[in-house]
Amino acid sequence: MPGFAAVPVALALCAGLLAGPAAPVAERPDCRAGPAGCYGLYTYGYSLGLHPFTGPDAVRRQLTDYFWLFPVSGGCAGRIRAGARCELLGGNPVEVEYIGNDFFQINTLPGHQLGRGMHIRFAFSRTLGFHTMTVRAWQDRPTDCTGEVFCNGVNRVFAWGTWRVLAKTLSWSAYAA
Repeated sequence: MPGFAAVPVALALCAGLLAGPAAPVAERPDCRAGPAGCYGLYTYGYSLGLHPFTGPDAVRRQLTDYFWLFPVSGGCAGRIRAGARCELLGGNPVEVEYIGNDFFQINTLPGHQLGRGMHIRFAFSRTLGFHTMTVRAWQDRPTDCTGEVFCNGVNRVFAWGTWRVLAKTLSWSAYAA
């Protein structure tokens, strides 16, 4: 029987015995640690002006020690710590993920208008006395809003304006740092 010899080979292929080694399962990156390998949303840079006697850490402390400077509506009006939960203006809940020497990072929570799991990092730097705040946002994967062109565009414009107001506030408050 000419086709009879092919039956054991076909059964072995179906059983996976002749398939070779399984391909490794790609691990999803830990997006809390940073944007590498994650869904990027935006990166904006803002000048905070000339502050030759203030370091980036002092500007970050000015913001995290006096969090009322940030556009919050409740829960974190004073000094913030990692793990603190607050509401940004509009009733959008966030959690403070990390506070480093020259940066801090928040994460959106369920109930946020852009969905949960958006990480936003505020990093501060100084070059020749001029301070800069860089705001970068990313997610594990897009949400219904951030994956849709119009909604994501509106979010980007709103974020740019909101963080610009924060930068203007910090450009003045950095003198007190």
